[in-house]
Amino acid sequence: MSAPLWIFDLDNTLHDASRHIFPHINRSMTAYLQQHLQLDEQHANALRQHYWHRYGATLSGLMRHHGTDPDHFLWHTHQFPDLPGMVIPSPRLRHALRALPGKKVVFSNAPHHYAAAVLKLLRIETLFDDLVAVEHTRYRPKPDFFGFRQVMRRHRVPASQCVMVEDSLENLLAAKRLGMRTVWVSTESRNPPCVDVKVRDVMQLNRAFAGRQIR
Repeated sequence: MSAPLWIFDLDNTLHDASRHIFPHINRSMTAYLQQHLQLDEQHANALRQHYWHRYGATLSGLMRHHGTDPDHFLWHTHQFPDLPGMVIPSPRLRHALRALPGKKVVFSNAPHHYAAAVLKLLRIETLFDDLVAVEHTRYRPKPDFFGFRQVMRRHRVPASQCVMVEDSLENLLAAKRLGMRTVWVSTESRNPPCVDVKVRDVMQLNRAFAGRQIR
């Protein structure tokens, strides 16, 4: 029986990005729209949120409707004057990841330079066999199926052998439709049909899968 391929989202899955990192990125994206689309702050912020809700990523809307250069956008919106102060490593996280059987991949809508820096600050970069960032998906971020299929092709595994660990239900729904097992990292009480297992944090993964066949 083959061990699973664990596919982990990064932000708000492997670490808490909601307190410092996401607000900073949101401000940076709004400022980018102000500068490059000549919008005031209110309209830039509204357009950023509109594209995020409609396409799953602000970048997708900018590329589709404004011809935005994705590399330029990602570089300028993912600069952090104090990233080490925003990312807090957890020794328990490293232990929990090491205990999981099978290969592990990070699959993020973030750019490679940012995702690699966060993994290093979390002190878990050596535990992953691959980092699939948005550049590797031809800038087609989750929940687009293309990136999921890229991960499977890179590691030569079928969807049935993959376990997707995510905080986003939209992304888990895409993974489930492809045939992957799904783990929702959430404190919510509901249990949507696209979720096979729910955990409050990644440290609970081993306990959640205890006694289950993972394949």
